[in-house]
Amino acid sequence: MIEPFSDEYFMRRALEQAKIAFDRGEIPVGCIIVCNNQIVASAHNYTQTLNDVTAHAEMQAITAAANMLGGKYLTNCVMYVTLEPCAMCASALGWSQISKIVYGATDAKKGYQIYAPKVLHPKTEIVTGVLQYESEQILKLFFASKRN
Repeated sequence: MIEPFSDEYFMRRALEQAKIAFDRGEIPVGCIIVCNNQIVASAHNYTQTLNDVTAHAEMQAITAAANMLGGKYLTNCVMYVTLEPCAMCASALGWSQISKIVYGATDAKKGYQIYAPKVLHPKTEIVTGVLQYESEQILKLFFASKRN
């Protein structure tokens, strides 16, 4: 049984968003933002739908959370995202001063750790590998389906 309000619990909600993206033909990355154990934003990639290279799940969630909370800073929030943020998203997260980021799969090609490891706010806590296998599998299935 999954403990409510645990990192695994919320990452499963992010995986639900990734599945929605998969079904819509988007790269299956899902993201949620939590404040005081309440989900304040849910998003997935919209780059194909919006024809916008900046419409990553994280960017969509940051905007939605800021609108919901009524401010640009996410200092008491946690982002759960199925894939390590890219440098663009990590930079936006740095500006948002988000308190914690939890991600599932590492992005060995485009992850922020490769290109901009110091871009996040110095107080942001990072947790990696939560539901990593599930996060990797949905991406592998998506890209395998595109090759066939």
